[in-house]
Amino acid sequence: MRSARRTVPPILLTSLLLAGCSPASLGTSTSSGTQSPAPGAATGSGRAIAVGAGPQKHYAVQKQPAAGSCHYRYLKGEPLEDPTCTPGAISPAVTQSNLASTICRKGGYTSGVRPSTYVTGKEKKLNAASYGFTGRMGDAEYDHLISLQLGGDPNDYRNLWVEPADPGHKKGSGVNNAKDPVETKLHTAVCKGTVTLAAAQQAIVTDWTTALSTLHLA
Repeated sequence: MRSARRTVPPILLTSLLLAGCSPASLGTSTSSGTQSPAPGAATGSGRAIAVGAGPQKHYAVQKQPAAGSCHYRYLKGEPLEDPTCTPGAISPAVTQSNLASTICRKGGYTSGVRPSTYVTGKEKKLNAASYGFTGRMGDAEYDHLISLQLGGDPNDYRNLWVEPADPGHKKGSGVNNAKDPVETKLHTAVCKGTVTLAAAQQAIVTDWTTALSTLHLA
């Protein structure tokens, strides 16, 4: 059915324009343009987190950023990832509603979704070139920015980076990063219901060194 449209008399239209009113506001409606967030989008002030492919039966070596294109940041000596190269990615297989059967279940969720060392070993060398890392590979961790125990994607290149050793780390003593206990504390809080999965993911993607204090878990 054709809708009727009211015509504004010329005299009235002139008066309205002089008063600063728009004729479009007379008896007409405009769309707000508001849309629901896309899957994986963060709400509030947090930036959107990409959604990866999730666990795979067979993982393939992922292409990494171009050599030398990524740059570490440091906060009080602690290494942080390049947010452009490693913005993080979450697994679609882990949600707030299925925590009990995924990351919070007993028996080890992470071991069942972790890529093989054959795959990650190749990726680690490629990613080291991306970041220009020249230290001992044995002291650097090929790290999930959003850890597997927080629902991070297992093999999305956006969620993996070569994390250098912490300040004061003894050369040749292997991997031992301060980020690991942060991930464990966040995992415990998520499984206890102290914080939501999305809040924990957003906090560690923003800055792992402040994640606990941001969520009042320090």
